[in-house]
Amino acid sequence: MAGSNGPNWDGLLKWSLSHSDGTESARQLSDEDRKWFMEAMQAQTMDVVKRMKEISIVMQTPQEVLEAQGVTVEEMEGLLEELQEHVESIDMANDLHTIGGLVPLLGYLKNPHASLRARAAEVVSTIVQNNPKSQQLVMEANGLELLLSNFISDSDITVRTKALGAISSLIRHNKPAIVAFRLANGYAALRDALSTEDVRFQRKALYMMQYLLQENTADCNVAAELGFLRLLTHLASSEDADVREAALQSLLELTRAGKAEAAGLTDEEGKLRQVLQDRITDICQMSPDDLGAAKEERQLVDSLWQACYNEPSALRANGLLLLPEEDELPPDIASKHFEPPLRAWAAPRSAITGSNTTDKKESPVLLLGAGPVTPSGNSEDSRNRDSAGNRSGGQEGTIS
Repeated sequence: MAGSNGPNWDGLLKWSLSHSDGTESARQLSDEDRKWFMEAMQAQTMDVVKRMKEISIVMQTPQEVLEAQGVTVEEMEGLLEELQEHVESIDMANDLHTIGGLVPLLGYLKNPHASLRARAAEVVSTIVQNNPKSQQLVMEANGLELLLSNFISDSDITVRTKALGAISSLIRHNKPAIVAFRLANGYAALRDALSTEDVRFQRKALYMMQYLLQENTADCNVAAELGFLRLLTHLASSEDADVREAALQSLLELTRAGKAEAAGLTDEEGKLRQVLQDRITDICQMSPDDLGAAKEERQLVDSLWQACYNEPSALRANGLLLLPEEDELPPDIASKHFEPPLRAWAAPRSAITGSNTTDKKESPVLLLGAGPVTPSGNSEDSRNRDSAGNRSGGQEGTIS
């Protein structure tokens, strides 16, 4: 049933539908059907691994050789984007190291082109999400050091943001990585990120900070010593709702650890009290629709007020803490925001180990050839995260 030029995906789809449309009770597969199905699936797996090997070979090619072959930065972005699709499958992510592709990928974190450094960080983030094996492999290949360098000192804000996203995925449920992050003065780098004017960078730094504080309450001491309290108090008045909520959540963690009181922020004339009063005033003036959207912020403002002043906030007295149509408190905000968008659904299903290969709509691109290759399309990834959007491939070529 399989064609000589590859698996018959049209036939596979029709076969699957005919065996799972619910109109008939389940029946035993014939030996012929079983053989055809397994051959089709194996062919697809082999195709993906082969393609990943080809991309790995291109990544190992020196930059000057690529340029001499007429390969553009946009085409390399397209290859990295395609690789990211393949490694969304945990099996394929782990196979990347086996076929020799992980180290060349990490090398692209030092590429002279900012767009390629950023794209490489996105691929690394996908590889390590909810994937302890790949987390360990990236750590062993000094991937955390490379990501930290980009996060801390890269001149491009997008590269810094993408590197931080990859670090967030790498340290999640990874104690050795968390320890290494602390030892590398990671908290000071987070403080610097919060001091920028880039809202997306601020969000990612705040979400990561929430996770770290909840993983180890002793880190509240570090955060307090580095001056996070006053910085977070300032961000609690941000015009961006996500930044406000994340800042309030971190302030709540630090206040419960006694750090806000020790810093004098909870005094009658303290800055935090004024910020909370301003937020309460703004919330009281919101329309019903805006009140619904601000559910998490309402809860955080009230919780923080009670933690600081041992009394309910005016939101509770005015009936704005829990609206009539709301019958329960919201889930933990930090965990919701920090959960990586790709593969997050698979995290509680650790027993499931099946491949999750993405179907391709067109033939892939091989960039090395005798002449220039037509630039492939490229789309901005909007992950969080944040998550996977449509990606474009390129054109056929040959590796010389």
